[in-house]
Amino acid sequence: MRYSKVFLLTLFLLFGFQNISAQDDEVIKVDSAIVRLNVGVVDQKGRPITSLTRDNFTIYENGVKQNIARFEPTVAPFSVVMILDMSGSTKSFRDNIRLSALRFLDALTPQDRVAVIEFYNKVNLLNDFTTNRKTVAQSISAANGVGDTQLYKALKLALEKLAKEGNRRKAIVVLTDGIDTEVRNSDRDFLSKFEDEQVLTAIKPETNEALNRILNQSDAEGVTIYPLALPTGDPKKLADPTPRQIALFQAARSRLEVLAMRTGGTLNTINRLEEMSRLYAEVAADLRTLYTIEYQSTDDKRDGKWREIKIQVSSPDLISRTRQGYYAK
Repeated sequence: MRYSKVFLLTLFLLFGFQNISAQDDEVIKVDSAIVRLNVGVVDQKGRPITSLTRDNFTIYENGVKQNIARFEPTVAPFSVVMILDMSGSTKSFRDNIRLSALRFLDALTPQDRVAVIEFYNKVNLLNDFTTNRKTVAQSISAANGVGDTQLYKALKLALEKLAKEGNRRKAIVVLTDGIDTEVRNSDRDFLSKFEDEQVLTAIKPETNEALNRILNQSDAEGVTIYPLALPTGDPKKLADPTPRQIALFQAARSRLEVLAMRTGGTLNTINRLEEMSRLYAEVAADLRTLYTIEYQSTDDKRDGKWREIKIQVSSPDLISRTRQGYYAK
């Protein structure tokens, strides 16, 4: 009898810990049939409308009305990843970056959880999600680096961290010139097959594998991405560029546009470094105007096909913005 009790206790501890672990895993699991949308609504003059309720929205997927399963008002807190480009191209204006990022931090609510990632030839998580603004400010001040640019690896890490934030509203704010070293090298190899007069239209930016992996992951998590595009990546600012240089920079900038458009965010173009603080603050303000809506698609086939999303607001005078759709994977 004594041996039996010990044996049963061992089994209880073994399977009890397994069950606890399984429950922890379930907290961060994302049901791929659940579609999450961050939705902005403005009036005809572009002024945000922040007082709507669930009943003011109707969702359609491929023309089929969907039932809203969950609704979060604009005051609900966000989990935000700040991604800072610390590659060699930003070395001359690091102070501008730090001061502007701190202004963004000041514009968030105390309940928003913030993580900070820096990237250069490495990708580093400077702090995990926290509401402690002192911790986040220290990370922003400590951000540093040199060398190549690992933009898409930084976005991948940000999405992996956001996946552990459960049902919280999620966003990424990424400061970058858009030039990812590995992707640029791939583009350059691709262009080597073409004559100079063909290169400006040869690259199809939206077909890039690294970009589409990020888009598919952000679809699954309902993450809105706000790129802040640095002037160092603007093809119009290149000094006496070759057609191939223009093509490379145009492709990188176009991918930032796709990131924003596909996830329901906005591409904020920094033409002068003095604009950086204002644009950071505008992104923070935009986050405060977003509703979050979830629905479970009535089409449960995971066929990889594109599903178009349309949102109707009860008043015809109001204009809504969200991601255009997703691939059912």
